[in-house]
Amino acid sequence: MSTAAFVAGMTLAGAAAADCERGTLDDRFCDVDGDLVADIPTDASELVDPDTLIFTYTPVEDPAVYVSVWAEFMDHLAAKTGKKVQFFPVQSNAAQIEAMRSGRLHIAGFNTGSNPLAVNCAGFRPFTIMASLDGNFGYEMEILTYPGSGIEKVEDIKGGQLAFTSPTSNSGFKAPSAILKGDYDMIPDRDFEPVYSGKHDNSIMGVANQDYMAASIANSVLHRMISRGELKADDVVSIYKSQTFPTTGFGTAHNLTPELQAQIQDAFFSFDWEGTALQEEFEKSNEGQFLQMNYKEFWDVIRKIDTANGVSYACS
Repeated sequence: MSTAAFVAGMTLAGAAAADCERGTLDDRFCDVDGDLVADIPTDASELVDPDTLIFTYTPVEDPAVYVSVWAEFMDHLAAKTGKKVQFFPVQSNAAQIEAMRSGRLHIAGFNTGSNPLAVNCAGFRPFTIMASLDGNFGYEMEILTYPGSGIEKVEDIKGGQLAFTSPTSNSGFKAPSAILKGDYDMIPDRDFEPVYSGKHDNSIMGVANQDYMAASIANSVLHRMISRGELKADDVVSIYKSQTFPTTGFGTAHNLTPELQAQIQDAFFSFDWEGTALQEEFEKSNEGQFLQMNYKEFWDVIRKIDTANGVSYACS
């Protein structure tokens, strides 16, 4: 699709009035076209066209790891938009959502579990995910323990401890909570002690170092850490592997001008991965391109998990 056609389509989808269809979106947003994400405002006074674009990537691991990884992409983004681009390292999913909600963040990759909260509370408009060169995408939630822990199956966690990452993480909390409750009748505090590590790399290394007896994690992070030599594959043992979930969703704040949003999308889809730090890092989890996607379809399973867990998208 041409940039001009894309801009025209996005403008027509914008909200015409404050009294509008919005589904589960916050009252600040409208969803006239029913795609479950915030429409772009039609009132020009509500649009922003910043001189500097702030970009961040989900804090699944130490944010410092990704400053150099994304450097070449940010240069490409700057060239495509004619803007300065700054990487914003965040320490938590909540901080990332709040940054976009308050207008301090323009482009982001939100982790799987945070996408619905970012969409509904912060006006996030996701449009792409990373995929392999043959078009496959996603990761699985795994529950790890260490060799000799005495835990051989999920039920053995009863009476013990399970490390989660954060409440907004799909594989680090939401999916395992729904699966443990639905398939094993296991509930935190009643059947095991839940602890929170903050990040997937913390949970993985916590298990490998025998600080945690078990932890739920995203195996894409595990694969990258093993490839970087941060641990050996046999330092941990997997006792559960889930269905495949969509990975990090990338997108923009809803109130960037339609022209700027089109330029940003073009930057993602025209980026040449070959020989870049982005390729070097993410080929460890078999990813090598940005694949176009839509939130309504791709995040359906995640919204169902949220429903099973009683998660509300109300902004607080």
